[in-house]
Amino acid sequence: MTLETINPTTGERLKTFDQWNDQQVESAVAEAAAANTAWQATTFAERARLLRHAAAELRKNNARYASIITVEMGKIAKEARSEIEKCASGCDFYAEHAAAFLQDEKISSDASSSFVTYLPLGTVLAIMPWNFPFWQVFRFAAPSLMAGNTVLLKHASNVPQCALAIEEIFRQAGFPQGVFRTLMISATQAEKIIADRRIHAVTLTGSDIAGRKVAAAAGAHLKKTVLELGGSDAFIVLSDADLEAATSVGVASRFLNCGQSCIAAKRFILVESVANQFIDMFKQKAHALRMGNPAQETTQLGPMARADLRDQLHKQVTDSVTAGASFALHGGPAAGPGFFYEPTVIDQVRPGMRAYEEELFGPVAIVIRARDDEDAIRIANDNRFGLGSSVWTRDTKKGERLARRIQSGVSFINGLVKSDPRLPFGGVKDSGYGRELSVHGIREFVNVKTVWIK
Repeated sequence: MTLETINPTTGERLKTFDQWNDQQVESAVAEAAAANTAWQATTFAERARLLRHAAAELRKNNARYASIITVEMGKIAKEARSEIEKCASGCDFYAEHAAAFLQDEKISSDASSSFVTYLPLGTVLAIMPWNFPFWQVFRFAAPSLMAGNTVLLKHASNVPQCALAIEEIFRQAGFPQGVFRTLMISATQAEKIIADRRIHAVTLTGSDIAGRKVAAAAGAHLKKTVLELGGSDAFIVLSDADLEAATSVGVASRFLNCGQSCIAAKRFILVESVANQFIDMFKQKAHALRMGNPAQETTQLGPMARADLRDQLHKQVTDSVTAGASFALHGGPAAGPGFFYEPTVIDQVRPGMRAYEEELFGPVAIVIRARDDEDAIRIANDNRFGLGSSVWTRDTKKGERLARRIQSGVSFINGLVKSDPRLPFGGVKDSGYGRELSVHGIREFVNVKTVWIK
């Protein structure tokens, strides 16, 4: 079997890579395990020095790494460059703060002295997605490496060049051999690696279907897991919202990365009194987006990453319209080469429709109308996902009260939902469990160990 780079802008197959055999996999796992002892013995200062070198490498070659993202999964050039810079910033953040996040904590007890210490687990297997092919890896790898773990990466099969480039970055930064390795493997091979005694924990960002499989495999072998499994984020617009700001941010959130983001605004829950005005403003701004070659600087909306993903999205839309939803902005698959999908807005979405029940991972906004504030919160929570959410109101105190009631790991008031190294990130319900980023993220893959002395 092979791993392929297919340009989503043209549909052209650009490059293929042979999938690793069992001997190659064993060599990489053994190398990561062997590197553990020496890497755990390094100081925070030494790890930070190397991680800052990784940040410098990212910034030095930003354009080159960004171009790989654009070619492999279709992200527009500006967004790809921003993704590389965000990775560098994440490295800098953990290089600066990891030692403080993991310093010993003295605890008063019946001992002469007792404290909690945070020690690395060992080797962590990361199974990562294609939609933010650098950031998803770095937001996990930077804290894990600073904690003293070694890392094995199983990346999405459609971004093999991104996967290899990330390993190159750590190599160029001077990380010891085996501390970070990219594995060119299939999902079936990953399941076998999870069972290996030399693997101590697993993290996955992806679909809830993949998350259930990984959690089951890891649970069978008592391995710690962190799962970020996507979402169907509520974007709640109340009657007193600033509609100009809400529609501008709503369009940016829904169509960023061609709508292929776990924390994109997906369900626009509009209080009835402002629904029509919001939709009119939103669809005008969405229709004005310039769709085209993602490598061109003027492009605002690139292609979807794969043909099958576009087909799946379109089936969700057409099934929902057949069930009674209506087009407010009728987009759909674009004619010509590549995997383009024109901006689409569907209104009158109700329970039972695929657009109501499922995550739509692409440039389609769905509108669900609410009677009032209370109904909006009910609708927001009437969903199996719980990753991000936002509330739009001029009354920020009310916004805060409502945000606390939304079943999600992240709630923003009057702002675009995004990940930030300073803030914990993760979900509840079918959006997974565990946290990435901030102090909470770096403490996921450590042994929280009590030491008692008398």
